[in-house]
Amino acid sequence: MAAQAKESGIGLAADWLFGYFIVFIRDSELSHRVFANVRPDAFQLTGHPFGRKLWGADNIIYKFGDEHKELRRRIAPNFTSRALSTYAAIQQRVILAHLRRWLDRSAAAGNKSMPLLVPFRDMNLETSQAVIVGPYLTEETTEMLHKDYSIFIGGIVAVPVDLPGFVFRRARLAGERLRRLLAECARESKARMRAGGEPECLADYGIQEMVRHIDEAANAGLPPPANTADENVASYLFDFLFAAQDNVTSLLCSAVSALETHPDVLARVRAEVATIWSPESGELITAEMIQEMKYTQAVAREVVRHRPPGPLAPHIALQPFQLTEWYTVPKGAMVFPSVYESSFQGFHSPETFDPDRFFSESRREDVAYKRNFLAFGAGAHQCVGQRYALYHLTLFIALFVTVAEFQRDRTERCDELLYVPTIVPRDGCAVYLKQRCAS
Repeated sequence: MAAQAKESGIGLAADWLFGYFIVFIRDSELSHRVFANVRPDAFQLTGHPFGRKLWGADNIIYKFGDEHKELRRRIAPNFTSRALSTYAAIQQRVILAHLRRWLDRSAAAGNKSMPLLVPFRDMNLETSQAVIVGPYLTEETTEMLHKDYSIFIGGIVAVPVDLPGFVFRRARLAGERLRRLLAECARESKARMRAGGEPECLADYGIQEMVRHIDEAANAGLPPPANTADENVASYLFDFLFAAQDNVTSLLCSAVSALETHPDVLARVRAEVATIWSPESGELITAEMIQEMKYTQAVAREVVRHRPPGPLAPHIALQPFQLTEWYTVPKGAMVFPSVYESSFQGFHSPETFDPDRFFSESRREDVAYKRNFLAFGAGAHQCVGQRYALYHLTLFIALFVTVAEFQRDRTERCDELLYVPTIVPRDGCAVYLKQRCAS
């Protein structure tokens, strides 16, 4: 439908597909019209055509108006500079441990190429669970989380048959178990934050302020504030777990592919990082160091623009909606604003991977074409974790290019994109790896 929308000249295409009426939106401004009208009498963001069953009906993406604003306000402390600094130390320990493992495996295999997609996925699952609820996981619950998350991911691309024995049913049940596990983590975090503990993970940063509001309400004889029950907290923690896992895995594959294909960009990143941090120093990269890596940050932003991990933002039309003067979206239609198509509109030579568009003071394409940069959505439901995603991507790029030499295993069609449901290279980003630094 992307080709149809482009050929139409009107920025969209509509047709029946698998029994559903689909509206595919290519034009950035029309996408903004959808993002700006997520409300009971217009559109509902779904994240997935059958997301309510998979993520649960209480998920943040299904909330509207004041309730949605209040929940986002409660989540805001999770992404302060102080919180991101805490996460950076956790992320690095996990990333460096996995890098050591990959380099050893590559050397033991006689330097054969290694697809990084699955290793990235494993690393990101460990990173995200450590960042989100790490202190509250045991060895046993960590294993349970890994197992159930793998089952859940299988359901996202499965035929949506919610009957015993089908992949979708197993995924739905795995999602329920994951939310129960995260609710228990939330319960433990509340107890520790109430006792005056210092935040050590993402859950703690949001819950620290939350327990104060709960206790103030209790002292005043009032019920707990909305969205503060353990199950509510588990719902948004589950969101973060998913977004920090598959979306970031897609971005890491895209970053490695882009850097290997553009040696001039790779050289500039390595030179910048070398002036700020050395792996031989024995020290971790600090939040202040990441802020100094301006070009590396620009590379991360260009990776997101060039290869947005979630290419579509599924919505459902809850009522007929007049999208343009001449077209009304019918009630019940699945509406897909394409953040991928939008990323290639307006920008100078949009097909080219060019971090300078976000780095050069004279170009400032991040300002000029801000409305086309929709990888994190827009409007009230814009991704709350975008700062975390860019922070993590910048940190990984700095570590990876400094510690490892890498070269893509160039096979036929290796760079073709697969949708699973995030975008990844067909070959799983296969590379030859060897250690670059002395230690």
